[in-house]
Amino acid sequence: MLIIPAIDLKDGHCVRLKQGVMEDATIFSESPDKVAQHWLDNGARQLHLVDLNGAFAGKPKNGTAIRAIVEVIDGKIPIQLGGGIRDLETIEHYLDNGISYVIIGTAAIKIPGFLHDACYAFPGQIMVGLDAKDGKVAVDGWSKVTGHDVIDLAQKFQDYGVEAIIHTDIGRDGMLTGLNIEATVELAKALTVPVIASGGVTNLEDIRKLCEVESEGITGAITGRAIYQGSLDLKEAQSLADQLSVQANMHA
Repeated sequence: MLIIPAIDLKDGHCVRLKQGVMEDATIFSESPDKVAQHWLDNGARQLHLVDLNGAFAGKPKNGTAIRAIVEVIDGKIPIQLGGGIRDLETIEHYLDNGISYVIIGTAAIKIPGFLHDACYAFPGQIMVGLDAKDGKVAVDGWSKVTGHDVIDLAQKFQDYGVEAIIHTDIGRDGMLTGLNIEATVELAKALTVPVIASGGVTNLEDIRKLCEVESEGITGAITGRAIYQGSLDLKEAQSLADQLSVQANMHA
């Protein structure tokens, strides 16, 4: 189980939002590259970047900050990036410039054929972000909830060849209220590709609960506000996850 720190980029800064509201942003750092270095030093094995301005604009907006992060990480760990990715050129640009995985969200639902083409063109490097509220998928920076069922869509995307599904419960994101384990497990059980949990990871107890269901196909948890505000220590969380993983394998 990977504990994956999130670096959310807005206007070149590292911020956290509550439930995706752009106006409700807490700035944690004006130097996202220093934040990336900090998480690397603290044992991160993967990073999750979100171009928030890009997600709302529908095109990349934090190029300078992203380049600075890639430079600092220098290929030591994989970086996954989402936000405003709407065409194959953008994906190619990011993958050519040090990003390991590109996350497609809204465009997977709103642009027919795009995700399929992306998976075909860049096999093994495309993840899908499904943001859900009460089992239905939300799009456009969470501002619209669609009639699409999360599990149905995820199964369809799995058939396209996505590398992983990132599942966010948007009712909990940035609220420090704990993960929606039930919904995450239900999704993972319905799929053969890995599921990465996101939204609401608050403390070691959440990590423990997630590790209990790791065998269902949940391979990681993205955490943001908790590690910035200190209710979760990244090093401690990853070491607990490793320990529980070893125990589970011994009993398997």
